[in-house]
Amino acid sequence: MEIDLPEAIAEVKAAFERYEQALVSNDVAALGELFRDDPRTLRYGIGENLYGYEAISGFRAARSPVGLNRRTAKTVITSYGRDTAVASTLFYRDTAPGKVGRQMQTWIRFPEGWRVVAAHVSIIDEPKETV
Repeated sequence: MEIDLPEAIAEVKAAFERYEQALVSNDVAALGELFRDDPRTLRYGIGENLYGYEAISGFRAARSPVGLNRRTAKTVITSYGRDTAVASTLFYRDTAPGKVGRQMQTWIRFPEGWRVVAAHVSIIDEPKETV
């Protein structure tokens, strides 16, 4: 298996950046497009466990657009072959001083493009030391 194919990394990086822009601008349509429309798609959030595309879409539609701005750091994208990748990032919000968010997404290439099939988001107290 080829790991970190440059073309796969570039494509997922573009999709990930599109996701970030959609997230902070509350572009619900783009967010919906970037998640796989499938009952097996899941998202574990900070305060919710969402099973299936419909649950994720419902969460996005009901979410307040206030306070979504964030900045990311230490983003790592790794591809496994031509059709699978994992994107991991830390994020910080001015509304949550002393906290660091962590996000991981599993991306799969489908005929319609790269889609998130699993996501996990959590927030912790910012560690005093980072490795």
